[in-house]
Amino acid sequence: MNTATSYRTDSGKPLILAAVCLAALVLPLAFSGGAVATPAIGRDLGGSASALTWITNAFMLSFGSLLMAAGALADQFGRKRLFVSGLGGFIVTSLAMSFAPSVVWLDVLRAMQGVCAAASLASGSAALAQEFDGHARTRAFSVLGTSFGIGLAFGPLMAGALITHFGWRAIFLAIAAIGALAFIFGVPRMRETRDPAASRLDWPGTITFTATLALFTSAVIQAPQSGWSSPLVAGMLAASALLLAAFVLVEMRVARPMLELSLFRYPRFVGVQILPVGTCYCYIVLIVMLPLRFIGAEGLSEMDAGLLMIALSAPMLVVPMLAASLTRWIPAGVLSGIGFLVAAAGLYWLSRVDMSASRASIILPMLVTGIGAGMPWGLMDGLSVSVVPKERAGMASGIFSTTRVAGEGIALAIVTALLAGLAQASLARLVPHADPAMAAHLAEAAQRLTTGDLAQAAASLPQIGRRELALTYTHAFTRLLHVLIAITLLSAFASFAFLSRTGSRDDRSGEPQCETTESAAV
Repeated sequence: MNTATSYRTDSGKPLILAAVCLAALVLPLAFSGGAVATPAIGRDLGGSASALTWITNAFMLSFGSLLMAAGALADQFGRKRLFVSGLGGFIVTSLAMSFAPSVVWLDVLRAMQGVCAAASLASGSAALAQEFDGHARTRAFSVLGTSFGIGLAFGPLMAGALITHFGWRAIFLAIAAIGALAFIFGVPRMRETRDPAASRLDWPGTITFTATLALFTSAVIQAPQSGWSSPLVAGMLAASALLLAAFVLVEMRVARPMLELSLFRYPRFVGVQILPVGTCYCYIVLIVMLPLRFIGAEGLSEMDAGLLMIALSAPMLVVPMLAASLTRWIPAGVLSGIGFLVAAAGLYWLSRVDMSASRASIILPMLVTGIGAGMPWGLMDGLSVSVVPKERAGMASGIFSTTRVAGEGIALAIVTALLAGLAQASLARLVPHADPAMAAHLAEAAQRLTTGDLAQAAASLPQIGRRELALTYTHAFTRLLHVLIAITLLSAFASFAFLSRTGSRDDRSGEPQCETTESAAV
């Protein structure tokens, strides 16, 4: 049973949901808005291609690696207390970023902002899990997913409008203002809950897990510049593998681990963790990569790129709620698998479109992709907290959110490195007999292309015209879409395999315990 510092009747639950969703709205705004702003930041502050990449990855890395720890802290010290601390820190770091003097400072502040975002999301999700049960919980978390969808849908448009009229720094000022609105009107409506059985934070697990993600992501980002076989990249990959093994050993031996490894015995729990990974590759990476292509290769303004991105993200406003309502008749796993198939079809359609021909030809495949991605998006949050006892909701939310956000950070790093590698291979065919100095220029130009900086790519390779560079980038992007299609199809098959049933014998052996505990807690 959870303790609470105040009593609230059922009539107050919608206000709690509204408070958490309002705060959750600002997190994807920071993510998608920062991605759209990258080319403008590069023009203003300069910086290497790798440093510009960290504008997005620093946020995602710290966000994802600390979510499990934040969930444990929420259970121990109180969900409202951590929510207040996280949201307050998010507002302060957002304000500081609007005054950042360099890309390096911006990267550091983005990492700090990710820490605060982890505290806000994990504690807010855990607080919701204490207020709702059964179908009401599914609907509540689908509303939470819709809130994220709103942020993702309008983040690029908001960023484009602010950059056009006020400059990129206005993005972070606007994010801070929205966060302050959530703080002022949302926090008083929340109640304090905690898990009295929670123990101290698993510091060895937190440190090894965070270091594993940091080293792996850094290696993937550095690989296009230094090469996969370089001592630096190989050393970071080896160190991340050792730390991952150490993390598993730590979690197997501590009394109350940050990550319950025993849960992976249940197929449905494994299936739930696959859902956010699939949406990373059919949706999240496009939120970052498509605006960079529209601005860099196609020559659109930030405002026009933001308007186009609505076609991809607008389905998130309605599809998650529709998918949640359909679970009364169709299993969530089946709906998720169908959604991935639809998203794969949209990606294939997008790979066949000439994006320079007309904007209308781009909108429809982006819309189909967004509809498909929105189906598992609206279901996976509710599924994630139905696998563990209610009093461990912070841990459950932390595990799932870590899979989602850490997966997004890793996916962005992998996709960026893959696109840079594909672009570099295409550029190498234009300069078949490159010496080591020219090879370095090719790598630099390829990385610039991935950040949408066609001008700097052309400066690195003056012997190749801008048209050839744009065509090279277009060809590499099409090949990247083919990889994303394959991953999305695999996610669909995994959803059907792990989540389409109502529960196998070994699933049921674990799940009734959750229901019994929840009933006792209520």
